[in-house]
Amino acid sequence: MSQSYRNPVIPGDHPDPSIIRVGKQYWATSTTSEWAPIFPLLRSDDLVNWRVAGSIFPSAPAWSRGSYWAPELSEYQGRFFLYYAARNHQGILCVAVATSDNMEHPFHDHGPLICQEDGSIDPVTAIDEHGRRCLIWKEDGNSRHLHTPIWAQPLSPDGTKLTGIRTQLITNDAPWEGPVVEGPFIVKRDGFFYLFYAGAGCCGINCDYKVGVARAKNLLGPWQKNPGNPIVSSNDSWRCPGHGSIVADPSGREFFLYHSYPQVGFFFVGREAMLDEIVWDQDGWPHVNRGSGPSVSAASPLGAPQKPQPIIDDFDCATLSLNWQWSWRNPPIVSVRGDGNLHLRPRKQESNDMLGGVLAQVVPSPHYRASVDLVTSSLTGDMTAGLSGYGQPHDAIGIAYKQNAVFVFRRRDNKTLETARAAIPSAKILHLKIEVKQGNDYQFWFAADDGPWRELQERVAGADLPPWDLAVRAALICGGLPNKDAVFRHFRLENLNRE
Repeated sequence: MSQSYRNPVIPGDHPDPSIIRVGKQYWATSTTSEWAPIFPLLRSDDLVNWRVAGSIFPSAPAWSRGSYWAPELSEYQGRFFLYYAARNHQGILCVAVATSDNMEHPFHDHGPLICQEDGSIDPVTAIDEHGRRCLIWKEDGNSRHLHTPIWAQPLSPDGTKLTGIRTQLITNDAPWEGPVVEGPFIVKRDGFFYLFYAGAGCCGINCDYKVGVARAKNLLGPWQKNPGNPIVSSNDSWRCPGHGSIVADPSGREFFLYHSYPQVGFFFVGREAMLDEIVWDQDGWPHVNRGSGPSVSAASPLGAPQKPQPIIDDFDCATLSLNWQWSWRNPPIVSVRGDGNLHLRPRKQESNDMLGGVLAQVVPSPHYRASVDLVTSSLTGDMTAGLSGYGQPHDAIGIAYKQNAVFVFRRRDNKTLETARAAIPSAKILHLKIEVKQGNDYQFWFAADDGPWRELQERVAGADLPPWDLAVRAALICGGLPNKDAVFRHFRLENLNRE
């Protein structure tokens, strides 16, 4: 019996995914925007089961100030490259590069290659018909209501600088593309270069993203857009697909790893990483899922069964699990000692804020359950700690403990409102639980010591939590006093879609 998999293959918020094959292993990364570690590295043996194996940057490169977008992995002459976009200290979006001699070794950042006034994003490389390696990227003209050309320019031999003349490949001149073409990726097949790209609006509630393709005999053109564009569009299950890269398995079959929002849960869950095979027709044009949009399920590429697992962290290792994320702007102070406890502390300048220390996980679906145990004796005075559906510093929802009471809170536009409260004067361990349906329908429970679960508030809507290009995280939170730790135990994050 053949094995099948279900999309997404990398659940949760993983926009702009990039993939390469190194021997028998596959490596992927994705946009992190304002979260750290910057650009996770995920590894798979079979394309359908992925685990976090590290990251490109544990902290922000010195030249950069956020918007860590569109990382693209490549291998050239035995060396590994990560081209990516980020803002410089003047706020301009730049394309930069980092390199490594091994995917399991640290990457060294070389800084920006180009910072156009309108912004430079979505880099990828290709080797032209003369053997020259070129950088391809998008000029972010839509940020100024201008056209968005996709450019190509030769690279220096070491891949860290641009040389020669810049050439425009395509721009947004087809009605379906709207104000944007972006997210290029190039493959060569049967004498043609094929440029896969995304068009229209990528993100948020009004997105209308789609995938198109163009081809040319020479890398610098002229390019012919597919008369059948777009080749991937929304369907009943998935919304706004686009921006990905292509990998070939050992037999030569090609697979497209790209992102899409789920129709259920939408931008609360984020842009999840999807996998579909590329099939070529007799006219030499590619198709994905017979033109029906992203697949719900398909045959497993290498025959492996998909084995989704809950995230369970009992903090019994001396290093922090690689699944955790934090704000690169305000990293909390975190320590684990292998004794079953996680110690979380805000940076001093954020200590009075109950969201001053945030340690987060990508949520796995629109329907999920997060739970954690809080050691109440670790909190003194005005300290607060708890469990949150976290959008950004001024938009969050959650359940927390302070001064012998547990309460539900809602922060909107930086104003915090308490919506329910219960006294628990003698608890040593407080069990906290959040269940979420449809991505934004929250329910909150607590249990004191070995007592039964009690629902604190029936339902709370979190409709306006996510920022434009990000998704809600499940987060441990703390704040209230400087130089004091909140102590957590037994974190669980479960995908209720698969129950």
